[in-house]
Amino acid sequence: MAKQKLSPKAAADKKKRDKEAAMTDRRRKMKAENQRKRRAAVKAGKDIHGKDYDHKDKKFKSVKANRGNDGKGTKREGFSIKIMKTTSKSRNKSSRYKRK
Repeated sequence: MAKQKLSPKAAADKKKRDKEAAMTDRRRKMKAENQRKRRAAVKAGKDIHGKDYDHKDKKFKSVKANRGNDGKGTKREGFSIKIMKTTSKSRNKSSRYKRK
């Protein structure tokens, strides 16, 4: 996948937002669960090369199939909206991100 073309400031801001989202309790639990499942699958002799664990469907899927809320997009998923609301409070104070 091609890297996003961002200005240095935009890339730094995105890195900060991504880090905040990755360090939430929910994401940390999901990462730990993913590690446990992958280790168990490898130990059981399953071929999981190129696959990710889907926490919603509770199974390994290709990376491509495990994107975008099963074809419905991530805007309706709920989690991304919550993250954007919490991380946007600490970022840009423009009117675009203010709660009404």
